Amino acid sequence: MLAQLIWDEVGEDKFEREKVLLDLEQECLEVYRRKVDRANISRARLHQELAESEAEFTHLLLSLGERSLPGRPEKMSGTLKVQLDSITPALREMRLRKEERVNQFRAVQAQIQKISAEIAGLSEYDDSSKTIVVNENDLSLKKLEEYQTELQRLHNEKNDRLQRVEKYIGKVHNLSAILGMESSMIITKVHPSLNELYGISKNISDNILAKLNSTVESLEEEKQKRLEKLHHLGKALTNLWNLMDTPYGDRRRFSHVTSLLSSSSTEVSKSGSLTNNIIEQAEAEVKRLDQLKASKMKELFLKKQNELEGICNNSHMEIPSQLEMEKIINLINSGG
Repeated sequence: MLAQLIWDEVGEDKFEREKVLLDLEQECLEVYRRKVDRANISRARLHQELAESEAEFTHLLLSLGERSLPGRPEKMSGTLKVQLDSITPALREMRLRKEERVNQFRAVQAQIQKISAEIAGLSEYDDSSKTIVVNENDLSLKKLEEYQTELQRLHNEKNDRLQRVEKYIGKVHNLSAILGMESSMIITKVHPSLNELYGISKNISDNILAKLNSTVESLEEEKQKRLEKLHHLGKALTNLWNLMDTPYGDRRRFSHVTSLLSSSSTEVSKSGSLTNNIIEQAEAEVKRLDQLKASKMKELFLKKQNELEGICNNSHMEIPSQLEMEKIINLINSGG
């Protein structure tokens, strides 16, 4: 070889030649070992990557509730690189499926939290998806359906509560109209969100429903109370009219009062039929007629008194004392 020719020409002794050959052999061994080590490291890395990919793929299958990915063989063969190249697309597909499923869970859970907060009457609610914690260990369709079922139940409950609130508000409007009250103020007092003018979502909590129910009951009690008062006033007016032969034209002014005499609370629905103004007018009319009745009775009494005195004088009988006459007059004035 070339080295041998050079050594012969130079005259290198045998010991030096052997030493050089030994050094070359050692250097070759070192290069070989480094190559083998790098190959082993590369193989170990590929084994680890393959194992991690397999583990992640299996975990994704389990968390998504799926048995396998269509198109991917159950068992892989070939070199490590071939196996890794084979699982990479499937793993990418499963990651995309997981991301999509997580977004579905997050959307459903966000709606559940939002509607739950509305039902609880919470005015402040952060609907940011960042506040939603999704359990990524169970992303199965079965679990998603459970959340969707719960969401549907909450939707139904919310709609039912909204209908109850609207029904209560309708009753408040009707009763307020009958009683001559400002329904908007009454509703706003229960909660501002119930007033359409505020433009905010209606509070549908148990507390608000209870307040609305209490408000309606209070208005119905006030309606019954006013109707009973007008019943009493209507009867008083009828008796006074009959007593004094009041003409129909005068009676007609209060026909809206007397027409209620045969009506129960549930039958009274006309707007403005039980206002305080109507009651005050009826009370004033009863008072006026009572005074008119007393005045006429007093005139009649004085007329009869004069007639009695004339009869007593003509018959030489004793005339009733002035005290007795004053007692009778006082009784007339007091409505007795």
